[in-house]
Amino acid sequence: MTSPLDRLHHAFENRVRLGVMSALAARDEADFTSLRELLGATDGNLATHLAVLERLKFIRVRKVFSGRKPVTSYSMTEAGRKAFMAHIDALEHILKEIH
Repeated sequence: MTSPLDRLHHAFENRVRLGVMSALAARDEADFTSLRELLGATDGNLATHLAVLERLKFIRVRKVFSGRKPVTSYSMTEAGRKAFMAHIDALEHILKEIH
């Protein structure tokens, strides 16, 4: 029999990646600056964690120009939503077992 801990996804063990996925679960899309401010992350730290989530195909990246300024936005993929919700379900199961 597997433990609920075994169902936690390693990608969401990091505070920044968990925060990114939480933010994207609550809205359709978020830009880099908004995520950086929300999570209190540095540019480099956020970029590194976004790259991990993108490599796992949990988020998609959209780059556009607003005037002459580049704007990078992120949204959750269906695979990302499924993995994130399974992670949340495992956390909820663990909390129910504690009580």
